[in-house]
Amino acid sequence: MRFAGYAAVFDRPDRGGDVVRAGAFARAVKQGGGAVRLLWQHDPKRPIGRIEYLKEDRRGLRVIARLGGTPAARAAAAQLKAGRVRGLSFGYVVRAASGRAPRELVELDLVEVSLVTHPMQPRARVHAVEPPPG
Repeated sequence: MRFAGYAAVFDRPDRGGDVVRAGAFARAVKQGGGAVRLLWQHDPKRPIGRIEYLKEDRRGLRVIARLGGTPAARAAAAQLKAGRVRGLSFGYVVRAASGRAPRELVELDLVEVSLVTHPMQPRARVHAVEPPPG
């Protein structure tokens, strides 16, 4: 099963008061999505597949990912198929930021992208799901 969506949406405050700016993921995009882990609910012990496409566009950080065969991936696929989970989120290390309330994140090291129940950025969502063949 594959899905597509936005792990981050630019210029919108998240629930923690941070705002991601365009260009913040330039380093990760240049390295490609293969270096970024795909996790279930931010749990490093629950990898669920791999990122096939990672790119910044005008809206935010767009991802296309494929779920694998782990137990966590099967659980994630079931939740996606049922429409119960549609949130995306990301783990990061701040390389450069400015301001306070909101803090503007301008350069980040992207550590992981997660399929989550409650995304920190409410607009960071899965917008398309492609069922497995067969």
